[in-house]
Amino acid sequence: PLFNEEDYVLRAYEAAVDAFVPITSDYEIILVNDASTDRTPELIESLRARDPRVKAVHNPKNLKLGGTLRAGYAIATKDLVLYTDPDLPFDLHEVRRAVRLLEVQKADVVSAYRFDRTSEGLLRTVYSFFYNSLVRALFGLAIKDVNFSFKLFKRGLLDKFTLKSDGSFIDVEFLCRARKAGAHIIQIGVDYFPRSRGVSTLSSPAVIVKILREMMALRRDVA
Repeated sequence: PLFNEEDYVLRAYEAAVDAFVPITSDYEIILVNDASTDRTPELIESLRARDPRVKAVHNPKNLKLGGTLRAGYAIATKDLVLYTDPDLPFDLHEVRRAVRLLEVQKADVVSAYRFDRTSEGLLRTVYSFFYNSLVRALFGLAIKDVNFSFKLFKRGLLDKFTLKSDGSFIDVEFLCRARKAGAHIIQIGVDYFPRSRGVSTLSSPAVIVKILREMMALRRDVA
């Protein structure tokens, strides 16, 4: 998912190729432009023109994280799907370990957590603690870092349920619906590298209010 990420588009693409080639030659990179107003669309199209493994989606209007992920998932064709953000929050070479553990543990989902996220600042750290605690209390979801953008899963899971969240709550919704569908979810810890360019909007008041609304709706749906 990309919204005004001109500083990260090429870096994310190059890091993905570097990480995936040792794993398999059969991969695709899906870049979803969420109605960016900078050079993000142009950069995505330049990559798509030179690399047939790149797929591009351009949202005609801003759909936020949930809508953008759903748009990307809709065109994914490979057996495994990795969701991550373009700002490279972890070393993509960790994906090889995640793929191996998925096979060894006979799991359906690998949900990673950050070993240390205090570098984000006190406010974000506090937000995260209370959010993860609330999710555990409401849904019994024992996941350490529900919103971290490192989730590897079997694509077949997407045929078993329909994701509805428009915003950042889609991470929790995915994990809850996957669990309800009988998925085996495992967790791994990774080193975390906070964004060094651009600004994240995931902890703005509007985003938090939307998350709370979607949280109540999901609780009724999966209870």
